[in-house]
Amino acid sequence: MEFLQIVWDPASDGIRLFGNFKIHYYSLMWMVAFILGFYIMKKIYKNEDQEESKLDSLFVYSVLGIMIGARLGHVIFYQTELFRDDFLSVFLPFKFSGGFEFTGFRGLASHGAAIGMIIAMYLYNKKVLKKSVLWILDRIVIACASGAIFIRVGNFFNSEIIGKVASTDLPWAVVFKQVDGLPRHPGQLYEAFGYIFVFIILFVLYWKTKKAQQEGFLFGLFLVLLMTVRIFVEQFKIAQVDGREDWILGLNTGQFLSTPFILIGLYFMFFHRQKND
Repeated sequence: MEFLQIVWDPASDGIRLFGNFKIHYYSLMWMVAFILGFYIMKKIYKNEDQEESKLDSLFVYSVLGIMIGARLGHVIFYQTELFRDDFLSVFLPFKFSGGFEFTGFRGLASHGAAIGMIIAMYLYNKKVLKKSVLWILDRIVIACASGAIFIRVGNFFNSEIIGKVASTDLPWAVVFKQVDGLPRHPGQLYEAFGYIFVFIILFVLYWKTKKAQQEGFLFGLFLVLLMTVRIFVEQFKIAQVDGREDWILGLNTGQFLSTPFILIGLYFMFFHRQKND
């Protein structure tokens, strides 16, 4: 029996504006993620009777914290040689080694983004909100969950973070022509699909229950759900760094880095509440 295969071979990886300047589809997905997140938080702030003027600062802190954290996370966890070979590209959206090129938002790690987001919200709460860092974390994770969906779709557009070679009879296997001609698991889409459910669960719990009043619960649940999806999907993805398929305790890089976040999430879901009761 012959099965159809999905062939992914985009004619372009972005929209060329002039010269070598191009807005990559991956960058566009980041823009969509931040804009959608802004409107989600606007609705939440209105529900919480918070000043809308604080949203502008929240947007700035979120963008800087997540982007800087994601970039540094990628370089530290996956591509440390950039510190030596092309140092300026670590902090700027350009490639200098081997010729100047605008690369946009590329080479970003979700674990670094999570750390950057937490630090940014700590600073935002201290300087602007002045409530509780867990108060803002419990709410901004809803926007973060929605954004994570689009980031993985952006990875699919880029034919990056590809999946392992799949059975030829897998009906949804994807051939990434820019990589090779082999049918592969669309790991990026598996992850995006999982994040849809993370977003729905957090969204419903916030709007339909009183879980937002349990300080730290939604933040903890976000970490547990998001990183559980990550650990599960990693088994279908090729190692992002050669030699790290079974990096530590049989876990690859993404799975190992996800484990502490799950433990932290469980703490805030259950033990933090007991401590404060």
